[in-house]
Amino acid sequence: MQKLAKIVAAGVILSLVACSSNKKMTAPQDSMTTSSFDKQGHRGCRGLMPENSIPAMLKAIELGVTTLEMDIVFTKDKVAILSHEPFFNHDITTGPEGKYIEEAAEKKFNIYQMSFEKTQQYDVGLKPHPRFLNQQKMKATKPSLSSIIDSVENYLTFHHLTKVDYNIETKTTLKTDNIYHPAPTEFVERLMQVIKSKGIENRVIIQSFDFRTLQVLHKNFPGIRTAMLIDFSDNRSLDEQLSELGFIPTIYSPEHHRVSKALVDACHDKKMKIIPWTVNDKTAINKLKRLGVDGIITDFPNLFNE
Repeated sequence: MQKLAKIVAAGVILSLVACSSNKKMTAPQDSMTTSSFDKQGHRGCRGLMPENSIPAMLKAIELGVTTLEMDIVFTKDKVAILSHEPFFNHDITTGPEGKYIEEAAEKKFNIYQMSFEKTQQYDVGLKPHPRFLNQQKMKATKPSLSSIIDSVENYLTFHHLTKVDYNIETKTTLKTDNIYHPAPTEFVERLMQVIKSKGIENRVIIQSFDFRTLQVLHKNFPGIRTAMLIDFSDNRSLDEQLSELGFIPTIYSPEHHRVSKALVDACHDKKMKIIPWTVNDKTAINKLKRLGVDGIITDFPNLFNE
């Protein structure tokens, strides 16, 4: 199974390298470990390529991101794979028989109840995306985290590019523990097994709306950077949110409409970086930069170069 994933990843890399070898590459700036502005590609570059796919990650690197943002779920056989939902979303999925998955049935396609091999029978790159009309369509499956890391690291080495960071979101909720995903302790342990096996601990950020996974990380892996995701509907104060978390994370990551100069200053006073999501407008990006944010998460990394 892992062998199959490596073969698929290698094929994608060779194809993209061949296509891009004559292009002028945009080298990423220093990674998040320095004081530079952090340019994060959301799900790789969802506005341009199939989300959470190997091509999306490599395209984001070509566009000069400093951090690759991605989402992780687990299969029945405990393989960490990239997926925003713990099921096959109707917006992007074509089933094994070539038919689109219907919205009413999508949650029945529970990835945590499928083997990794089974998940590779579902295409997530050919169906036209209803919200990203210019997204390039191509065959794509949900890759393992292991194959993503191998593909990215090989691509960076081949093109002599600066190393990038990985911002990995844990997709967990209390209501769906052991139904759509492992409970937080097991989730974090299995995720860290992959990260440690690839030797990228110093280039990883773990982010989550589920503070439980961040708390497990803070206790068991205190050297790993953490990002506290905050939804627009969370109207608690910064201090109230931090009180629930129980510690000061590396990054405070709110929905971008929540950001004000006062919030930026409050985060910096607490020695936290502030990196809002998901900003898909150049004017909004410029406004947030003027407010002093430390980075931006966007579906369109090409906006950083305009």
